[in-house]
Amino acid sequence: MSDLEFGLDTFGDVPEDDAGKPVTHAAAIRQVVEEAVLADDLGVDVIALGEHHRPEYSVSTPETVLAGIATRTSRIRLASGVTVLSSDDPVRVFQRFATVDALSNGRAEVILGRGSFTESFPLFGYDLRDYDVLFEEKIELFAKLLEEKPVTWSGSVRAPLENADVFPKTESGHLNTWVGVGGSPQSVVRTAHYGFPLMLAIIGGSPERFAPYIDLYRRAAGEFGTTAHPVGMHSPGFIADTDEQAKELFWPHYRVMRDRIGKLRGWPPIRREEFDSEVAQGSLYIGSPETVARRMAGAIRSLGVGRFDLIYTAGAQPVSARMRAVELYGSKVIPMVRDILAG
Repeated sequence: MSDLEFGLDTFGDVPEDDAGKPVTHAAAIRQVVEEAVLADDLGVDVIALGEHHRPEYSVSTPETVLAGIATRTSRIRLASGVTVLSSDDPVRVFQRFATVDALSNGRAEVILGRGSFTESFPLFGYDLRDYDVLFEEKIELFAKLLEEKPVTWSGSVRAPLENADVFPKTESGHLNTWVGVGGSPQSVVRTAHYGFPLMLAIIGGSPERFAPYIDLYRRAAGEFGTTAHPVGMHSPGFIADTDEQAKELFWPHYRVMRDRIGKLRGWPPIRREEFDSEVAQGSLYIGSPETVARRMAGAIRSLGVGRFDLIYTAGAQPVSARMRAVELYGSKVIPMVRDILAG
């Protein structure tokens, strides 16, 4: 699997400094840039920044941070993970990512999604009752914009366009575009309909349970006559020098974040036993480089994916521990996974 790709994902979680004090949102954004520069130096294929509008996260405009990263890196691809298209304007999304593409000499990628959080909808004046139609219409328009020709379009959620030409154009004439899906069969079929690559958000439970979605994507692409691209997956994890160190760095901060979100969604507080089970056999890739590499290789092999993105931040892990996690991922985990899969 020589064409297998590896990425790192973050929402710009606000970390603690090494004295245990949360840093500012501004410092958290600068920290993400430093982590991306390190990932670039280590040969990681992609850095993906997710859009959020909550106090725990610093990245609300991924493409702005990606533009900053573009000027300090030379080869790593620059993605969103995800851009909440439903509460944004497709024309502006295209323009902003085409701009990142220019600054990075063609390294921009957009991963479109409906969003697993809903803060952006009231923030930008959208009604959650329109959740489905907003994405349906906007992805249709975005697909037309990707042709980089004058666009005529009309729908119910945005002003119509009549022979509208949108600038800047990309230099290559192609902006890499994925769709991030959390487990809706309809979303998988829609992605295949437009011929976009599929990125599966696998954040809990056994990764093997997502195999039917990959099969559905390939079958739907065959029926639509579109291309079934290599599928990507992204899952949370954390790497330290030993298994125990990784778990103890990750767990306390993860528990706070997970319970804060869980309270909003009616989930019971997470128990340490659940966490340990997810680390052992679920979708938390936490441990030493050897442990994480072995588990990643198992998931990649069982699902046959072409890209694995590790969400390397989940809570306020200390800055130094985050940098070490990125370093170990690029220098040790990725080569180990390649060796295991080649064996």
